[in-house]
Amino acid sequence: MPDDFLQINNQVAIPLSELSFRYARSSGPGGQHVQRTETKVELLFDLASSSSLTEAQRQLALSRLGGRVDQLGVLHLTSQTARSQLENRADVIERFRRVLAAALKPAKARRPTRPTTAARQQRLEEKRRRSHSKRLRGRVDQGE
Repeated sequence: MPDDFLQINNQVAIPLSELSFRYARSSGPGGQHVQRTETKVELLFDLASSSSLTEAQRQLALSRLGGRVDQLGVLHLTSQTARSQLENRADVIERFRRVLAAALKPAKARRPTRPTTAARQQRLEEKRRRSHSKRLRGRVDQGE
């Protein structure tokens, strides 16, 4: 039973039945082998209507994976690095797991900080120095 699910993180597990695959011929050199076998693997995951994600997770993933998701909300990932379809399939599944885990990772909350006393004093000193050098650029009084 655990083989039927792909564990993304502690909260999310995607059923393998929600993933669909398309196979095509890989590009590049390779002679007869590459011209006759369909080793390129494309993984398709319907992110917009997945029942294994909550609405908040779905919206977060859609916003963070914008370039990889089409207008229908389907995530597309491809792999053609290996010469075997099985290796490319395993590679694209692992990449899917990492990409979705990164997209679902909550953003780190920003803790507001204040500048240190030394930093404040350094900034004011720099402002005084700059002000002084600009004052020296003014017109010279010819009356004296």
